[in-house]
Amino acid sequence: MRPPRKFKDTPFPYHHELTLEITSLTNLGVGLGRVTLESTSEEDTDGGWVVFVPFTLPGEKVRARIHRNDSNCSHADLLEVLVPSPDRVEASCPLFGQCGGCQYQHLSYDKQLEWKRQQVAELARHLAGLEMTVLPPVPSPMEWNYRSKLTPHFAKPRNGEIGPIGFLANGTRSRLIDVPQCPIAVESINEALPGVRKEVRDRAKSYKKGATLLLRAHEDGVETNHRAVVSEKVHDLTFHFLAGDFFQNNPFILPSFVDYVAEEASKDGCSHLVDAYCGSGLFALSLARRFEQVAGVEVSETSADFARRNAELNGLGNVSILAASAEEIFKDITFPPGETAMVIDPPRKGCNEDFLNQLHHFRPKRLVYVSCNPATQMRDFQSLTKSGYRVEKIQPFDLFPQTRHLECVATLSLA
Repeated sequence: MRPPRKFKDTPFPYHHELTLEITSLTNLGVGLGRVTLESTSEEDTDGGWVVFVPFTLPGEKVRARIHRNDSNCSHADLLEVLVPSPDRVEASCPLFGQCGGCQYQHLSYDKQLEWKRQQVAELARHLAGLEMTVLPPVPSPMEWNYRSKLTPHFAKPRNGEIGPIGFLANGTRSRLIDVPQCPIAVESINEALPGVRKEVRDRAKSYKKGATLLLRAHEDGVETNHRAVVSEKVHDLTFHFLAGDFFQNNPFILPSFVDYVAEEASKDGCSHLVDAYCGSGLFALSLARRFEQVAGVEVSETSADFARRNAELNGLGNVSILAASAEEIFKDITFPPGETAMVIDPPRKGCNEDFLNQLHHFRPKRLVYVSCNPATQMRDFQSLTKSGYRVEKIQPFDLFPQTRHLECVATLSLA
């Protein structure tokens, strides 16, 4: 095949085949191996040129084919596993390796947890300078059929017909893989999926461009309307929110997840709590019974309104919800900082500098930082430790089995 227009042919030509040993897994779930180059000038100091090969495991010997060279590494497609790892298992999904949604279906679940712990520890060391033991991840009670929200996509119809309805193909930015069933989605979503796909195809001529579908499992079934109000129970609390809005989508691990956050936040005699990214109130309400007063802060007025209604619905009179601008998050918080714990659960990009500056000024006694992206969490630790906070512990929770993703709960206190 002709190489892509911007292909760099050093150190390997396009589609060069090579055999290598896989020694590690990256936090993106990709196998890493090293090869010795003929020209030692391009070798790195760790003993070889790095080659990334997806869907491979440490200890395996594989045959791979180069498709990209970067300035300090190469990327290859897996052609054949010559010597498999004893931890390799048969993937449950026939689309594994094509669909980009899962990275670890070929790895036994106990080893998935081990590698995720190790990857978090490496990020803590390299990005935050923390030499500390990361606790073993809390496993999901469900390794399969756990995901309560699915968002398949499709491209603009051609000649009045819709093509694949599914997710991005592995390693691509635009090509879609058709996904008629998803083994990590809850059973009710998989039961509803064929009908939703058929309805979309039957209405193909009504779509002028591509779209993202929604299937949200909830107490009363599966909702496909982004603006519909749905309900979710966590322990004895009921949460109402818009089906298209964010809500943690592994309901099976959620009770132990919020219990851990509550336990960590309520230590050191803290009597007040601030939930700085409260959304529809998951942590603010779940932790309310452990504190005298709770304030949830949310920049989205819609989400703040749902949080208020949820607090009233659940009879939590000690919870107040504040709709704040991004520039003045803590303007109306009157809690004594020395008696206040704060829960932070930002989006994947982490906390922005403006938020961190406001946090440093407020200086709550205790922080519980919940993150779906350990890399940005570790980056934020640099700012927090400079401000006088000490990272006490890091506890991962595996909300996303079979994928590279996980949630990390870090506890910090003023040194």
